Amino acid sequence: MNRNQVLPQIQLSSDPQALKRVDFCAPQSYKGAGFLSISDLPRVAKEVSAVIPGDGFAWNVETHFEESPGSDPHQIMVLGLNGRLHLVCQRCLQGCAVDLAEKRRFILLATEEKADSYPVEDEEQEPLVASQQFNLLDTIEDEILLSIPLIPKHPEGFCQPQISAAGGGGDDEPLVERENPFNVLKNMKKNS
Repeated sequence: MNRNQVLPQIQLSSDPQALKRVDFCAPQSYKGAGFLSISDLPRVAKEVSAVIPGDGFAWNVETHFEESPGSDPHQIMVLGLNGRLHLVCQRCLQGCAVDLAEKRRFILLATEEKADSYPVEDEEQEPLVASQQFNLLDTIEDEILLSIPLIPKHPEGFCQPQISAAGGGGDDEPLVERENPFNVLKNMKKNS
């Protein structure tokens, strides 16, 4: 008989406060889904350029136990994230919407030592230390932060041209050529 068939499956609350203390040491599996706004994710909020209504992340989590040869079954957690946030485009320095869709798989281990000794070569799943007060909200936020592009930018051709405050950028105004600040040094050298 499969261990997943005899263990109760607990429905996770979508309340952000309840996600801060999930007992992953209990002999049960979990399933849940919800939506987290940017205000529910303070570290993500520090990264965004603007908060637009509707920005945030739909999440879903499911845990199950997998048989492991030579040891007890391991608890596996699958986390799905899908959402949008606004960052500064590094090409045009204007705001741009960034859509993220991630699916991650974790193996929940009993101790820090087991997590540290988990094979790095296993790219299918990352180790996490299970606890009775596991902060699932922090894990969700960590995965969002890891998914944010290092250099956010609009798709090619979608950047808005910058309008200079000094020049106005209008077609009717002639462009005034600014004097090179190093001309002063060049003139000083000529005079010596």
